[in-house]
Amino acid sequence: MLDIDAATTAAPSPLPPVPRVLEIRFTGSGSEYFRIWAVNLLLILVTLGLYLPFAKARRIRYFYANTLVDGQALGFHGDPRKMFRGFLLLVAMMGAYSLAGHFSPLAAFIAFLILCAIWPALWRASLQFRLGNTSWRGLRMRFEGSLADAYRACAPSYLPAVALVGAAALVGPDADAEAARGLTPALVLYLAGALCMVLLAPWSLALFKRYQHNGYRIAAQHSRIELPAGQVYLLALKTVGVALLAVAVTVAVMAVLFFAARTMGDNGRAAGIILTTVGAALAYVLVFAAAFPYGATRLQNLAWNGTRSEALSFRSQLEFRKLFGLTLKNWLLTALTLSLYRPFAAVATARLRLEAVTIACEGDAQDWVAAAHAGHADATGDIAGDFFGIDMGL
Repeated sequence: MLDIDAATTAAPSPLPPVPRVLEIRFTGSGSEYFRIWAVNLLLILVTLGLYLPFAKARRIRYFYANTLVDGQALGFHGDPRKMFRGFLLLVAMMGAYSLAGHFSPLAAFIAFLILCAIWPALWRASLQFRLGNTSWRGLRMRFEGSLADAYRACAPSYLPAVALVGAAALVGPDADAEAARGLTPALVLYLAGALCMVLLAPWSLALFKRYQHNGYRIAAQHSRIELPAGQVYLLALKTVGVALLAVAVTVAVMAVLFFAARTMGDNGRAAGIILTTVGAALAYVLVFAAAFPYGATRLQNLAWNGTRSEALSFRSQLEFRKLFGLTLKNWLLTALTLSLYRPFAAVATARLRLEAVTIACEGDAQDWVAAAHAGHADATGDIAGDFFGIDMGL
């Protein structure tokens, strides 16, 4: 007789549901964005830069509207008039810093310290504004990183920078005379600050990414990232290696051509000098064309592959080969067209980087309940974030 209890126990448990893949597609075109870019550029020139925040809002709206996640476009609801307030604040701050530098190095140093004290709060405000005014399927995103964590993330890059600027203030206008006297305390401080900035740069980058990715929110989803600093240091070493390899290959090729040209007599020597000059310029271009795409590719994959929430996990498969080829193409066509190809390059780069990312979702995103959040209204930090080159992380 069949033992029902035994049969029930032996029955295989149901498999967990397979996560649903939310693909990202970018539908923008270079010709469409060219018109927006051209109008923005014209109005920025006519208004002496005052149209910059309005141009930025138009650019963000275009790229968001053409970024489809699971077939649904992102939306940007930021008010450019509020962004204009942030722009004026930034102009006033940088103007005060520049004016202080004309009075004395000490005044410039004090102004720099004030900027350092304000910048983490502005960075946090920029993330809150950008995420708070970004929506998907009617759900507003948000950023919930704390102000204390923003200061902690900035500390490793701030302390060496303060040492550098402080040393420059101590040396003042007599920098050449100070250097002639050998290792003065101010020069030692300057060199120590520069060395620390190089050594701490990967750690700072890891802290920046952790702060950003740990603060992303949508509905009840709270993002978390696993990004050990050791992996970022290893990436930095590999990026430097790629740059050195690009230089070595270019120098080797140019050396062969140079010595081959010298066998041709006087004309060959002249050709060798030209080839050497061209080779130096080519090496300079290749360093950036190879190192930057390599670092950007690996960092995007490293950051997003380590990011997940309660129901979401991300997968980035951006290939260095593709980004390297696209970068060379973009640079060449931008130079040949006197920068008129820039909007086409921006669209092509956005498509490659966005479509390399997929999102695995457990359950149905339509069932999420959006947290009550009307969007962050303070836009004073938004322009500042872009000015200082901080990646918004979207």
